[in-house]
Amino acid sequence: VQLQASGGGLVQAGGSLRLSCAASGRTSSSYTLGWFRQAPGKEREFVAVISRGGSSTNYADSVKGRFTISRDNAKNTVYLQMNSLKPEDTAIYYCAADVSGWIMTMPSEYEYWGRGTQVTVSS
Repeated sequence: VQLQASGGGLVQAGGSLRLSCAASGRTSSSYTLGWFRQAPGKEREFVAVISRGGSSTNYADSVKGRFTISRDNAKNTVYLQMNSLKPEDTAIYYCAADVSGWIMTMPSEYEYWGRGTQVTVSS
């Protein structure tokens, strides 16, 4: 499966962005889909994950209540709605997929990765 993330940009603190990740190849409903981010000089970290059917989600504590992950399997797309953005949310955001079906939070557990999209939050 190939993944392509989009929707990043520059936004002021308190603002919102919606990231999208389109999957091509095998149908996305076969995959657990996750979002991760990596800030300069830091390791890649978990942001959110959604199960194959969309009924189960999990979030990093740092984004709970502000970010929402969702998916549209008919469009082979996963979304990350980001509200109340903070400067510390600045990072390159990546989407990832895996066929295991488990709700996973470690980057090493994901087989497929897309190219990231830059999110910059100014103070």
